[in-house]
Amino acid sequence: MIEVEIPGRGVLTLHHAAFDVNGTLATDGRLIEGVNTLLAALRERVAVHLLTADTHGRQGAIDAQLGLSARIITRGAAEKAEIVRALGAEHVVAVGNGANDAPMFGAAALAIAVLGDEGLAVEALQSADVVVRHIHDALALLLTPRRLVATLRR
Repeated sequence: MIEVEIPGRGVLTLHHAAFDVNGTLATDGRLIEGVNTLLAALRERVAVHLLTADTHGRQGAIDAQLGLSARIITRGAAEKAEIVRALGAEHVVAVGNGANDAPMFGAAALAIAVLGDEGLAVEALQSADVVVRHIHDALALLLTPRRLVATLRR
């Protein structure tokens, strides 16, 4: 569990992390270097869920590298939001970069948008609580949650 008190917002208690894969954890269908180690550390604190349309057809290889099994999204952006709600949205952090991540951002307790090599969709940017420049930065925020206080306090 990740728990941090955010002045003016209350206590943020996270049990689940929902990640978009392509453009967020992977570039051009290949896992970004260092993600495996950081995700392994995060998995000691929260349940990690991978949500992807498998744009590059390489999700099987990514799953094998991470020791996880992604949920392949077939019904579009609304499906990601449905998954977040089913996990208990008030305890979910969502991390992504695409327009199809905006609905899950809107459902999640915390939404982190990643501006990576594949860009960041305006819809995701507008729905995010925090924007970071790289997936390593997003994972570092979750592994060191006190860093969120200065950004999110009201």
